[in-house]
Amino acid sequence: MDLPFDVVDLSETDHPEEGDRVPDFERPLVGPEYWEDVALSTLTDEGPVVLVFHPMDGAFPATYIWNEVRERGWLDRDDAQVVGLSISSPYEHADLLDERGVDARLYSDPGNGVAEQFDIVNDLDGMAGVEEPRPAVFVLDSERVVQYAWVASEWPAFPDYDEVEAAIDEL
Repeated sequence: MDLPFDVVDLSETDHPEEGDRVPDFERPLVGPEYWEDVALSTLTDEGPVVLVFHPMDGAFPATYIWNEVRERGWLDRDDAQVVGLSISSPYEHADLLDERGVDARLYSDPGNGVAEQFDIVNDLDGMAGVEEPRPAVFVLDSERVVQYAWVASEWPAFPDYDEVEAAIDEL
């Protein structure tokens, strides 16, 4: 198949696995109308969270991921909150949510510090000094313990959405 981009193998990581407790963090959490600084633990105190790391807004993988999440109805579920995280600014997140018609909340982490904590940093080819989180999904219980983890081993890559959905169903 002749793809218009190169598929890049990513190095192995020591990312959180099932049974691990993920680190807490606080970043701006952008919604359709406003944003505010919110800790991950504040969300998990309310119940399970599906944390979706995605490439910067405007990149085709981010668009594809959020279209899939929206179309599968994950944002309408009562059993888990679905939130995203990328290096994009709050303004870029607000544009993505508006343009895609996605009623989600996305963490803004321009310094990529959360990806560093999770050991899922992706140095972007051809962009010296620019990094973002590699695509990843962590289904977390109310104690921030990983119930399901998927981290991309190549770029671009997408999670098995049926597996993620099954993990959410098991919460």
